[in-house]
Amino acid sequence: VQFVESGGGLVQPGGSLRLSCAASGFTFSQYVMRWYRQAPGKERELVAIIGSDGGTTIYADSVKGRFTISRDNAKDTVYLQMNSLKPEDTAVYYCTCPRFNSWGQGTQVTVSS
Repeated sequence: VQFVESGGGLVQPGGSLRLSCAASGFTFSQYVMRWYRQAPGKERELVAIIGSDGGTTIYADSVKGRFTISRDNAKDTVYLQMNSLKPEDTAVYYCTCPRFNSWGQGTQVTVSS
């Protein structure tokens, strides 16, 4: 099982980024997927969850209304659209499937002027 995150970068406050996570090694369309983030010196935080068919989504209060999780089961990929970014969104972002104990390398998001 592997996850490869991409799409991070440096963005100004109020800007947007779209993260992607390509999954492999399992039947992607059958499983819930999650995005997490970890800021320096802090514990890893659950950001968003999406059901196997994309019909159910759940968000942390800190990102609700600004972030959107989605998935393309034909491409085995989950996305995180991040709008109205704030400096406190700065972190390494990871995707994972709760069924498996596997993590990717993450993608760094830095929000700064």
